[in-house]
Amino acid sequence: MTKMKNYLKISLLLTPFLFLFSCTPKEKMETGRFEPTWESLSQYEVPQWFRDAKFGIWAHWGPQCQPEAGDWYARNMYYQGHWQYRYHVEHYGHPSEVGFKDVINQWKAENWNPEELLALYKRAGAKYFFALGNHHDNLDLWNSKYQPWNSVAVGPQKDILAGWAQAARNNGLPFGVSIHSAHAWRWYEGAQLSDKEGPLAGVPYDGKLSKKDGKGKWWQGLDPQDLYAQNHELSEESENIGSIHHQWHWGNGALAPSEEYCLNFYNRTVDMINQIQPDLIYFDDTGLPLWPVSNVGLEVAAHFYNSNMRLNEGKLEAVLFGKVLTEEQKACMVWDVERGAPDQIQELPWQSCTCIGGWHYERGIYNRNGYKSAKTVVQLLVDIVSKNGNMLLSIPLRGDGSIDDKALKIVEDIAQWMDINSECIYETRPWHIYGEGPKAEQANPINAQGFNEGRGGPYTADDIRFTRKGESLYAVIMEKPAPKQRILIKSLAADSPYFETKFDKVDLLGAESVTYNFGKTGLEIRLPDIQDLPAPLVLKIY
Repeated sequence: MTKMKNYLKISLLLTPFLFLFSCTPKEKMETGRFEPTWESLSQYEVPQWFRDAKFGIWAHWGPQCQPEAGDWYARNMYYQGHWQYRYHVEHYGHPSEVGFKDVINQWKAENWNPEELLALYKRAGAKYFFALGNHHDNLDLWNSKYQPWNSVAVGPQKDILAGWAQAARNNGLPFGVSIHSAHAWRWYEGAQLSDKEGPLAGVPYDGKLSKKDGKGKWWQGLDPQDLYAQNHELSEESENIGSIHHQWHWGNGALAPSEEYCLNFYNRTVDMINQIQPDLIYFDDTGLPLWPVSNVGLEVAAHFYNSNMRLNEGKLEAVLFGKVLTEEQKACMVWDVERGAPDQIQELPWQSCTCIGGWHYERGIYNRNGYKSAKTVVQLLVDIVSKNGNMLLSIPLRGDGSIDDKALKIVEDIAQWMDINSECIYETRPWHIYGEGPKAEQANPINAQGFNEGRGGPYTADDIRFTRKGESLYAVIMEKPAPKQRILIKSLAADSPYFETKFDKVDLLGAESVTYNFGKTGLEIRLPDIQDLPAPLVLKIY
């Protein structure tokens, strides 16, 4: 009886703490083969399907596409002097009165048709598809249990991710989700600032508003802090718009996020995995989200791998991406390189993510014909695949969810090239060397996350890239040669260490015949009429 009294006494003392804990539950982490440690995650092996797929398309589409004024709009609109600040003041109003929360309210996605878009992307040769789950703007694009600011409750009032996922699966494409929200804490800090000059100098922007401020407003009942996450002090250099780049790793003066913030990120992401069951997840983070200030990224990774194995009867088919990985971390997940590629073949499969325009829709790029051409996209794809990589290509969508005519033409032109040449892409592996020619002879190191795309000038007909499949070697001529120009592949000279005596036949994909000769200086090619063939040109050697 005395023990029971003591137990009741302790229970009464703990009740307030148990109540607090119950207010912030933690989603259950799936257990299994993988534990939330780097050592345990190093058991990961990239699934065969991903290595064979090579090409995916991404809809990097969310509320920041609504203004059609470019990437990082929800951050840059809070920095007086930035062109996106000026755009916002002109089109929406001053950010002390009309913030990004109000842009979200205007985003309706009224012309979004995921089934039509996925059929188009599959037609262009995509073997997997990605959608934005949330960006640094912190709006969840699914029916989120842990983020009241989500696309079902506000804005389009649609479950965007569920719509994308269903369309992808209807088209037989593995479905991926990109998650960027770990950085909202630091990324939105500009919303705490104010104008330095002018009639509203010193008047705070809307980043510190609270739930009580919404009385009588369209957002009544919602707490802006759930979106902006700015109920904290500023990091060092917050007034410097570019400072976030050297604080991306949560160092160099970045204010560490709270435990509550980290738990919320964990719960939201696990909730998304449980609801949507994606095949791939892309984290826009160094290593894993919130690492090294928190272990929640490790926990999410373990949950994703274990839950995927449960869904696939013990076989791991999931793919997880991170940026700026150490060699140890590359064993735990797939390395993603933004707008670039390493300049050598990589032992482990990797991915390059790029876009034909800006990451979020920008009308100015459309108006000045600033998109990458289909030829440029395919040249990037071939170079990436030759180095054991995949390419994830973002096709910008307007705020209303539609694809513009110029982007549509590029996707159709990619499809035309794939109709002729896709066998040099899918299910291939690197050859002994990735290529030869002027660009292959230049060093082109990666800068931070990547960002070495397009350096060294345009490709020429002397630039060759190689892939292999079975007994066949593919030599891709990256640019059309001049009429009657001889093509010489030096790596296939008789005394080259890469020459194989079994090679005795050469075809030009899409053409009836080609004249060739295996000689002492290399494989010499004289091409037929190639006027109707899109570049790059593909030789099959076997």
